[in-house]
Amino acid sequence: MAWLSPLRELDASQRHTVFASFLGWTLDAFDFFLLVFVLGDIATDFQVHKTEVTLGILLTLAARPIGALLFGRLADRFGRRPVLMVDVLLFSILELACAFAPTLTVLLVLRFAFGIAMGGEWGIGASLALESVPVKSRGLVSGLLQSGYPCGYFLGAIAYWVVFDVLGLNWRAMFVVGVLPALLVLYLRSKVPESPVWKAGKAAGQRHNLLDSMQGHWKRLLYMMLLMMAFNMFSHGSQDMYPTFLKSQLHLGVGTVTVLTMLLNAGAIVGGLSFGAWSEKVGRRRGMIVAALLALPCIPLWTHGGSLVLLGLGAFLIQVMVQGAWGIVPTYLNELSPDEVRGTLPGFAYQLGNLLAASTATAQSWLADRSGGNYALVMASWMAVVAVLLAVLAWLGPEVRGARFGKSGS
Repeated sequence: MAWLSPLRELDASQRHTVFASFLGWTLDAFDFFLLVFVLGDIATDFQVHKTEVTLGILLTLAARPIGALLFGRLADRFGRRPVLMVDVLLFSILELACAFAPTLTVLLVLRFAFGIAMGGEWGIGASLALESVPVKSRGLVSGLLQSGYPCGYFLGAIAYWVVFDVLGLNWRAMFVVGVLPALLVLYLRSKVPESPVWKAGKAAGQRHNLLDSMQGHWKRLLYMMLLMMAFNMFSHGSQDMYPTFLKSQLHLGVGTVTVLTMLLNAGAIVGGLSFGAWSEKVGRRRGMIVAALLALPCIPLWTHGGSLVLLGLGAFLIQVMVQGAWGIVPTYLNELSPDEVRGTLPGFAYQLGNLLAASTATAQSWLADRSGGNYALVMASWMAVVAVLLAVLAWLGPEVRGARFGKSGS
């Protein structure tokens, strides 16, 4: 297919870099979404309400800006590759620790710590990949990188089915599986080179003081943060409570929940790749706006389909649009960021937006409780409002397609 040609033109080291960055976000998301599938089981085990367990999601999202700033600054100073390896190892170990939490309080503390580690991965992985590929490849690579997120959700659904239906184990086994991303460190160490843009900046004595580097860019950070707030409300509003909606309101079994979740994430992968590539032709802003607005007619099928076939179609289509818009985000934020802080700024802005949207799952659970457990109504209303908000914010932003990275112009 012609639209995949930018990937075929990459050399071996560039392909390894893109693949490793994709795997990093895939496995990071995999570890995050394991909690989503077992909210009810944890609540039963600890004898608390599901809404209390959703605080684990809120705390993870709220902690991510800390990790984005901490690991991002380290990546701008010491390089993308070594810091990414440390980050992946850390979030894998913290995920494993969750399996042994004796109380809900301990589990929530561990999820907060996991959020710090998770917050560092996206920004470093995206800057490493996008600084390593040609300009014309950015859109498709961006979509591929962001597709790692639904791939992680997809793998989480498979793990949920295997652990519960096939092996008959409990929720703690899910977090034991979550240590597997640590193996990515071996691949990063053996196959992935350092970002050429970062190496050129270091050789030129590029300054790395955050305040100096951000002079004249504070308004841009504010815009990026608000845009990412809407994006995270869009994504988490469509995903985090979806398994709970299927089990609690529709009373579907583990196998059916797994299949519908896999359809949802298949749509997300299609959307991320197609809209990411399309943004090279139509521009970043236009691609995001179109995807956000096309989500609106998909909402009724997604929550009120009336049959498993229609629900599956709705789940697929809405994620084509949600993650289609998201597929443009990595390259858009990196093109908005100066070379000196590209390891920090995209991830920090992304995670600050996450912080503002961190209560999404808790708010949806709270609203559903007050509407008689009607998750469908709450989720549909939420998504309609956020889709319009996202389109407006994208329309107000700058268009920076093809911005130069480093002196080489890559």
